[in-house]
Amino acid sequence: MLRTVLRSVRRDLRRFALPALAVLIGVACVSGSLLYTRSLAAGADRLQRASRPDVSVEVRAGDPGPAQGSAAAPDEALRRRLAALPGVAAARGTLAGRAFLVAHDGTLVGPAAEAAGVNFVPDRRGADPRYPLTRGRGPHGPGEVAVDRWSARRAGYRVGDRVRVVVAGEVRRVRLTGVFTVHDPAVAAGGTVTAFDQATARTLFAPEPGAYASITLTAASGTSPTALAGRVARALPAGLEAVPRAELDAQAAAAPDRAKLGTLLLVFAGIALLLSAFLVGNTFTMLSAARAREHALLRAVGASRGRVLRTVLGEAALVGAVAALAGYGAGVGVAAALGSLFGPAAGPAGAAPPDPFSPVPLLTALAVGVAVTAASAYVPALRASAVAPVAALRTDLPAPAPSLRRRTLTGLSATGVGALLLAFAGGDLAVLAVALPVLLAGLVLLVPVLAPLLTRVLRAPLRRVCGVRGVLALANVCRNPRRTAATAGALTVCVALVSAVSVALSSLSATAARKAETEMPTDLRITAVDFAEVGADTAREVARLPHAAAVTSVREDAFRLPDGSTLWTAVVDPDAVGRGRLGGLTVRAGSLGDLARGVAVTSALAAEHGWKPGDRLTGRELSDAGVPDGPALDRTVVAVYDGPEALGPALLPEGALAGAGAARGGPVTSVLVRAEPGRTAALKEDIRRTLDNPLLVVQDRGDAGREAAEAFGPLLSVLYAMFSVTVGIGALGVANTMGMAVFERVREIGLLRAVGLDRAGVRSMLRAESVVVSLLGAGLGILAGGAAGVAAVSGQPGAVVSLPWTALLLFFLGAAVIGVLAALGPGARAARVPVTRAVGQ
Repeated sequence: MLRTVLRSVRRDLRRFALPALAVLIGVACVSGSLLYTRSLAAGADRLQRASRPDVSVEVRAGDPGPAQGSAAAPDEALRRRLAALPGVAAARGTLAGRAFLVAHDGTLVGPAAEAAGVNFVPDRRGADPRYPLTRGRGPHGPGEVAVDRWSARRAGYRVGDRVRVVVAGEVRRVRLTGVFTVHDPAVAAGGTVTAFDQATARTLFAPEPGAYASITLTAASGTSPTALAGRVARALPAGLEAVPRAELDAQAAAAPDRAKLGTLLLVFAGIALLLSAFLVGNTFTMLSAARAREHALLRAVGASRGRVLRTVLGEAALVGAVAALAGYGAGVGVAAALGSLFGPAAGPAGAAPPDPFSPVPLLTALAVGVAVTAASAYVPALRASAVAPVAALRTDLPAPAPSLRRRTLTGLSATGVGALLLAFAGGDLAVLAVALPVLLAGLVLLVPVLAPLLTRVLRAPLRRVCGVRGVLALANVCRNPRRTAATAGALTVCVALVSAVSVALSSLSATAARKAETEMPTDLRITAVDFAEVGADTAREVARLPHAAAVTSVREDAFRLPDGSTLWTAVVDPDAVGRGRLGGLTVRAGSLGDLARGVAVTSALAAEHGWKPGDRLTGRELSDAGVPDGPALDRTVVAVYDGPEALGPALLPEGALAGAGAARGGPVTSVLVRAEPGRTAALKEDIRRTLDNPLLVVQDRGDAGREAAEAFGPLLSVLYAMFSVTVGIGALGVANTMGMAVFERVREIGLLRAVGLDRAGVRSMLRAESVVVSLLGAGLGILAGGAAGVAAVSGQPGAVVSLPWTALLLFFLGAAVIGVLAALGPGARAARVPVTRAVGQ
């Protein structure tokens, strides 16, 4: 049997080329995803070990119990006690926060998400073993900093330069005194590490006065980190925990973002393999039909049905194994490409190079390649084994077309169920994940019914454009409706996915833009980029500018009410809001003019709790850990209002809490500014020039809408890049079918040539056939994907359904281009067939 399998594969090598290529692409995606995620984990483990080589045990705040209040924070006194324990070689207090380095041109160095600020802890010689200096010295005061070597090189800074650093929303102009090396995840991701002296870092980053974020201990020689952690844990006060190095490394390796990325990549790889299965199944279906007489001869000379079945499956397994091995080699390149796509824009590589000899990805690639091809070929192999031995005595084997009735009924049922699921999905992704595949399966099953309808519509236009060649192409489309369905099915799936993503993201983008514009409470809004802060004095600086009619900072604060519910408030300037100078609020009862001595609530919140002006609200402020241990709230409701989400669901004046100071609450989330009539643009430029902070964003309503809409652009680009692989596999499916059709229809093509159809006419006929099949698949895909995209967003409140007509038209026209390209090779081969040889077959 092995010789038979090898001989069959070698004879039909050209017919197996495109299916093998499709499996190769799918396996490359799977193995590349696995290799990339493994390299990320290995790189993270390497960075974790190199970033803090002196850490054996870390002492940090644990999760507070329900009655413990806020989590404890380690302090200097504890550090000294721990340093005196047996087995401790060194104890270091760690302070960390966000510090953003600004380049000479005023731009931010590196991504804001990876801007770290740390404390420089010098030893007796003035050196910090965690941040070894390569040039200069460590910082000695609030006007000095040191930065990592990579960031200094990118920014063009040298020791002695004046640099700008933004911390807690405040721009600091300091002197660069030193440059150090560091193996830190922030730097590996293209970010920066800025070191401050101990006193300055304590002012900027301490969780509370005199406290550290954590204390790290170095074990003395002969003491294991686990044993030291147990000894330290017994000396710790309640609320603190001692974590050994092994556990710290395990936590760093189990980052949820990497797991999510790996899952997403494997989902796309699975889609690619699914489309490859379409192509493999179609190929073996056509081969089984072409080799029906050969299979009958095998049966006639004694081969059992099982032997024929195993022979065909052996061919599939062999093709799959070869494709899987080649796909694994390509997967190494895919892993490197993923590193470039998802890696940092600047910075040393954070991921380890992919290991091509990893046993798990290699075995997975082989298993997936063989399993996909064998499973896809099983039904065609079963049909091949069912050929009767007597069929070998016939000179021709016309394959009677089985009835399409059962297939049509199944397709109608699946399409109806899928449409109903989409109609009632209400934006539920779990329902959509079931509805779209069911709908696609139903439409693919209905292609044999839909293809004749399409050909009737296209008959007249194609006759005028292509003449009899167009009519022949349409007849070929309908000749084998099951083959047409299998060919169009791959394109239907990939175009449906692309269309669904396009419609959903376009609608989400339009919804976000409208919401951002309508929710903008004032003419201008000042916010910080992600991971940064707005300075506490920003509102005061803006209020001094001409043309600023009203200015208020906005902070968030939360309180636990007596009934156990949580009250979220916006802490604002009562003068700007209370006198109506800010605008954007509609008072339903009471007066905002009394906000300085009370609290205002939205009408929705008032209706929920039954509040009205004059009622008294009591509660206690929640800490960052969600524990009600802050100052007491005891205010009277002075107004019920309606307004944008940014100013709700309740308004509290600055300095409202007894003993809380003038600005109790969280950090400033935004600064709202109303400009004098006609001066919005001028005031916006004045604010930007005055603040001179690259981390602050000054927006009017149009800017807010555009930013919200553009936020989905990068995601759409990444998804398009991934889906392009599936579109390529769909194109291979069309090319494969056309190529197989040429092998089957040599005599037919020869007869057409004999009665006057020239070579250009043969190419034109095949090209028209390929385009019709491609457009049929793309049309169904756009229909199903567009419906899924609309269903994904229509259930959301205030959703705006936006159909990207230009993109959908490009998808449809792109399918036509795929059809033309897919027919080039088969058309050229068909045109080269000699007429005499073709007619003589």
